[in-house]
Amino acid sequence: MEPLIALLIGALFAGGVYCLLRRSLFKLVIGVVLISHGANLLVFTAGGLLAGRPALVPADGTVPEAPFGDPLPQAMVLTAIVIGFGLTAFLLTLICRAHEAVGEDDINAFDQTDT
Repeated sequence: MEPLIALLIGALFAGGVYCLLRRSLFKLVIGVVLISHGANLLVFTAGGLLAGRPALVPADGTVPEAPFGDPLPQAMVLTAIVIGFGLTAFLLTLICRAHEAVGEDDINAFDQTDT
């Protein structure tokens, strides 16, 4: 399962870099989103994919038997998803405002805004 996820991570990073190299502002946002999803999947996979129980301690205080899932990578990925959503919303707002000011989606059109 992990080699398949590694290929998916590579495809997400490759697609994100390809979109970042385009001249369209919207494709730039898509590239940032793809790279953030690839990074989230990388952290989640690096934490280990275990088919165990959640790491919850019962009320009597006994330690659960191994294997159990590590909650730290899951918490980090959840935080990264929220930050990525906020960044995407900010980028979309910024691009909408820039499109209103310039009238184009092309990055090279921003050179003519200085005059």
